[in-house]
Amino acid sequence: MADKTISCKDCNTDFVFTESEQAFYKEKGFDNEPQRCPSCRKARKQQRNSGRSSNRDGGFNKKW
Repeated sequence: MADKTISCKDCNTDFVFTESEQAFYKEKGFDNEPQRCPSCRKARKQQRNSGRSSNRDGGFNKKW
């Protein structure tokens, strides 16, 4: 298994998918390679998390 160069689907920059990352993905049972570079993955994760309510109980413990 050798390092792979992949083009990010968001910003089109090339990033390296290292042998150790590939081994980690295989160990976890992930079938697909990453499609985004590390910085775009981080930005996407932050964007998803910022859309959530600051109420950590999910609104299920409201008092009526």
